[in-house]
Amino acid sequence: MTIVPVTSADLDAAEVSWFAALCSDDYEYLGVPDGRLRSSWDHCSTIVKTAECHGFRNILCPSSYQVGQDTLSFVAGCAPITTDINFLAAIRCGEMQPIMLARTVATLDHMLKGRLTLNVISSDFPGEVASSAFRYKRSHEVVEVLRQAWTRDTIDYEGEVYQFKGVPTDPARPYQQNGGPLLYFGGYSPDALELCGAQCDVYLMWPETKDQLAQRMRDVHARAAAHGRTLDYGLRVHMIVRDTEAEAREYAEHLVSKLDDEYGQLIRNRAHDSISLGVAHQARARELADQFGYIEPHLWTGIGRARSGCGAALVGSVDQVMTEIEAYRAMGIRAFIFSGYPHLDEAEHFGTKVMPHLKTCSLPQAYGRVPATTPATPLGNGERR
Repeated sequence: MTIVPVTSADLDAAEVSWFAALCSDDYEYLGVPDGRLRSSWDHCSTIVKTAECHGFRNILCPSSYQVGQDTLSFVAGCAPITTDINFLAAIRCGEMQPIMLARTVATLDHMLKGRLTLNVISSDFPGEVASSAFRYKRSHEVVEVLRQAWTRDTIDYEGEVYQFKGVPTDPARPYQQNGGPLLYFGGYSPDALELCGAQCDVYLMWPETKDQLAQRMRDVHARAAAHGRTLDYGLRVHMIVRDTEAEAREYAEHLVSKLDDEYGQLIRNRAHDSISLGVAHQARARELADQFGYIEPHLWTGIGRARSGCGAALVGSVDQVMTEIEAYRAMGIRAFIFSGYPHLDEAEHFGTKVMPHLKTCSLPQAYGRVPATTPATPLGNGERR
């Protein structure tokens, strides 16, 4: 399946990431709260350390107001207990004054010695219902201010939402000197694609059929090309991998065996992105799936019955899952964010069964930069592993 050019030249490796379940999204049985798996520093930091132990190159630390922990505080706490793994920290644009956000990010970047990437989010805040156009305009301006803070001596910005004149940037200079941390972004509306094409580095997608993913990539590539830019592409998807396909499918059914669909709907509705276009596409995928929830032979939509956002899992044997990952890589997808329920157990499971067979890297910080491939080599000041 031919797609579009990607930023990174070394396509024989991929950035393979795991998920820190900060937002009370961890279950043995989907939709059945389990005190052992609740979002806590001890539980979630153990997931991070386990992922690092198994060689995952990045870990997504999500953001939610109604449940879970503060993302940036959590990432700061992880800095002294990790040495290799990068952190993909979610930032909600507009939550913090952008110059203060630039300073906070720079501080984290120094604490982590460059092991920081950012996931740009444009969701509503509690009590706020803003138009999509305004939210993405605000995010666009936030990112432009961040770029100035990370690359210039002063911030001089005149936008519709933010205006600044002559603000020194010394406190906001990050450890990564090539423009600051990489910016990951996911969104489906025209305003979202424009923001990503103009400002961000990695376009993240939720699982759909490969034909649909290919079209998403073409759409955002067109927006990036209009700004003279190229992007990397990523896929966020859950994982159920076992020794045989039958065992994997059996475990998928086990996950939803105690799910009350009415409660699952409540879980989905509590998320601030529950009315987004991306979530609507995940719901549509469930509608189009077969009687067992599969929209492709190994892509199971049952996860979305009990969560907003990413709502499908790759289900199969080790060989089948590896084949699917290779198919995505052949499309030009370079970054993968995996997860599984329970997150700690499945990090061990995937890390043991699949990670030894994958050649991994961290995405390069800037266009044309050759990424570090496994095994990692030490980098100098201002560089990412």
